[in-house]
Amino acid sequence: MYATSCVIPVIKSTKDYQVYRISPNDSNRLAIIFDSTNANTSLTCCIEIFDIGGQTPPNRHQWAVEMFFVLKGEAIAMCDGKSAAIKAGDSLLVPPTGTHLIKNTGSTRLYTLTVMVPNEDFSELIRSGIPTELDEEDMAVLGRLDALMPC
Repeated sequence: MYATSCVIPVIKSTKDYQVYRISPNDSNRLAIIFDSTNANTSLTCCIEIFDIGGQTPPNRHQWAVEMFFVLKGEAIAMCDGKSAAIKAGDSLLVPPTGTHLIKNTGSTRLYTLTVMVPNEDFSELIRSGIPTELDEEDMAVLGRLDALMPC
């Protein structure tokens, strides 16, 4: 049986992303792609950008599963006392209640696609932070300008 109605998908590009640094001294920024505010769903999907040497504070979620897909860079992922090296192309799934952190160990910024389901107030925490913007380096990675070859 085919559906009789069609829902128009929500489409975002980098110019639509809202970017925040949660605390003034944080060494990572989060660019919200979809969340409960702009997509009416209980998930948070963002690009997380870590400065060289930057990391998340250790954190845990009571109900949410969090997934990181490394777009560019290298890092150490730690969860409940265990650690693993991750790099571009790797995925990491953190179960609920796992105390975890991600630390950029590379010589460039680290970029991850970060998804949390359910939202568990993650996007509200991000949006309570300090608004900032994507810079040229970010746009080169996210806009894939770095993949263009000169003629």
